[in-house]
Amino acid sequence: MGCKSLCFGVSCVLFAYYIYTPLPENIEEPWKVMVADAVIKMASITALLFETIGVMKYEELLLMLLSLDYTKPISDENVTVTDTAFGDIPVRLYLPKRKSERQRPAVIFLHGGAFVLGSCKQTPYDSLSRRTANKLDAVVVGVDFRLAPQYQFPVLLEDVVSVVKFFLQDNIVEKYGVDPTRICLTGDSSGAVLATKATQLIQSDPECKIKIKAQALIYPFLQMLDISMPSHQDYQQGPILSRDVAVRLGSLYVTTDKALPQAMRVNQHMPEESRHLFKYVNWSTLLPEKFRKNHVYTEPILGRLNPSYPALTDSRLSPLIDEDSQLRKLPLTYIVTCQHDILRDDGLIYVTRLQNVGVQVTHVHLENGFHGALSLMALPLYLDLGIKIQDKYISWLEENL
Repeated sequence: MGCKSLCFGVSCVLFAYYIYTPLPENIEEPWKVMVADAVIKMASITALLFETIGVMKYEELLLMLLSLDYTKPISDENVTVTDTAFGDIPVRLYLPKRKSERQRPAVIFLHGGAFVLGSCKQTPYDSLSRRTANKLDAVVVGVDFRLAPQYQFPVLLEDVVSVVKFFLQDNIVEKYGVDPTRICLTGDSSGAVLATKATQLIQSDPECKIKIKAQALIYPFLQMLDISMPSHQDYQQGPILSRDVAVRLGSLYVTTDKALPQAMRVNQHMPEESRHLFKYVNWSTLLPEKFRKNHVYTEPILGRLNPSYPALTDSRLSPLIDEDSQLRKLPLTYIVTCQHDILRDDGLIYVTRLQNVGVQVTHVHLENGFHGALSLMALPLYLDLGIKIQDKYISWLEENL
């Protein structure tokens, strides 16, 4: 009995050591973040184990766990909430109950989840949409686009564009009392790349008479060319989002071939013909100096992956490789970046490139921030950082819509 207890105790210590990630000193509420990080790592380890022994795929277990947090469309004293569909795509509508003397603004929100996980029905996104609708007296649309790997690139973007075009019809805008000059497209993480690309496509489409006034991007994913930027290196273990998990899930939007994530982990996944695109993501020139630290830029090794995947060189997946002429069409923009986030440099480079072509950008950089703070609002931990991000986001919308 004593030997079994000792072995169990040692096993617990080794497991705790394995999932423990040292946190940066300036992280707020470190014990909450540590617990959240440990829970996520345990879920990831379990999902990997289940996939290895053939119970279910890695992403299926994670999606199943997240679905436990999906909410029902329950209205409250301020907002009427309903689930419906725009075309064939499920959406959740948030309509303010109070009477308005003028047309309302509208916000279309796209959830994160590495293209594989999540729903606008998750508690944190539902809460954010309710707050936005009530505070701004705005119509809010949460979009439940289809997910990878069952639906791969560019299906998710096509779903989003379809929903936006449906909503921008004159009769729909009139039905919901929306001011067609005050519409914003927003998203977090992978939802942010769908938001910015859909915005660009709508702005460039001559058949769309109603245009997007603003876009808001919260710790956005914006490119898949270079997976070895300083932020990828500095925060490859997290907190919250590790480089391995991001690669494992994000690659499923392109293919289920295991060769792609393996090549991405060593930054050798791009084809030879992509060489000319790296000038758009060259962090040695586009990243502010303070974020480069002592990192030395080296071009990724090209042409090692066979076959190559056309999606990897498509700006619909990586908007950072858009020409300046395309970026110039983007509207008023709000971008949140977090210091302790593997996607930090994507957002910072986008800020630089947009400002260089004259797009008006409001950039909020959170020195104590980390990826996924919004989606962690579902946990009993209720992180102050998530509230801060919500408050700043809603305040900006209130001022600019």
